[in-house]
Amino acid sequence: MRLLTAAVTTIALALGAQAAVAAPIEIKFSHVVAENTPKGQMALKFKALVEERLAGKVEVDVFPSSQLFGDNKVLEAMLLGDVQLAAPSLSKLQKYTKQLQIFDLPFLFKDMESVERFQQGPDGQKLLSSLESKGLVGLGYLHNGMKQLSASNPLKVPADAAGRKFRIMTSDVLQAQFEAIDAVPLKKPFSEVFTLLQTQAIDGQENTWSNIYSKKFFEVQPFITESNHGVLDYLVVTSAEFWMSLDKELQVEVKKALDDAIAYGNGIAAEKASQDKQQIIDSKRSEVVNLTDAERQQWVNAMKPVWAQFEEEIGADLIKAAEASNQ
Repeated sequence: MRLLTAAVTTIALALGAQAAVAAPIEIKFSHVVAENTPKGQMALKFKALVEERLAGKVEVDVFPSSQLFGDNKVLEAMLLGDVQLAAPSLSKLQKYTKQLQIFDLPFLFKDMESVERFQQGPDGQKLLSSLESKGLVGLGYLHNGMKQLSASNPLKVPADAAGRKFRIMTSDVLQAQFEAIDAVPLKKPFSEVFTLLQTQAIDGQENTWSNIYSKKFFEVQPFITESNHGVLDYLVVTSAEFWMSLDKELQVEVKKALDDAIAYGNGIAAEKASQDKQQIIDSKRSEVVNLTDAERQQWVNAMKPVWAQFEEEIGADLIKAAEASNQ
């Protein structure tokens, strides 16, 4: 009887061990935007690809619109193991590495093609590993698009922004950018922007056509200046601890699914930039302000000195490499 009991116990333990080994790895993907944005669509595509290619091995749960964490808390949560994947805006990463501040410099990149050339080049790829000393791993860049300026008054020249309050992400560069035009930058969570605009607690904000449309900012902002003054991109990031816990074969498969999802998301970003701009125009809720070359140059002249303020932190050679991507 004892032998039988021992045998049953041994079998039970073995089956339990097998079940534990076979349990799928859970990836919680937390982000702050709506599902109909490039980032939201990328996250859902990643989930679908993983379910298709790694069924039973990996499960992905996507939490959009700050359901789990805002961008200000998600990386701390990641280091604690509460979330495995996130795609915060590059601006959110300055406390982990100063070099990524390069993407906030105003009027550095001419267009999204220039951004892509830089990111996929040697200097941009090297930046993916700039977080490793902080326990984070950069897995790829995700596009949203070029940023525009919205406000309660038409912004044609920098003087039009003087004294106005603008919401910004947590970024010293963006703070300096608005201070350069005598505006008042306020660091506020993305989830609060609509209410702040609606209640006129702030006068304006900067964002991409995709975010302005999906979050309905155009409904509470009568003017949007097509400035294309900066880029809003994200870094898909995980913790080094989680990433290294995956065996090499699984790591390769997850990365391939992520690369394919990012390419899909970047394609949507390019399409939505023009589509969402047109939908805003068609709504007649907000007027799109077009700048003349002379007016645009005034913005460039006012904001470009910000580069020198952050040259030492970012690196002069890195800024030159980014500039060269415009050619």
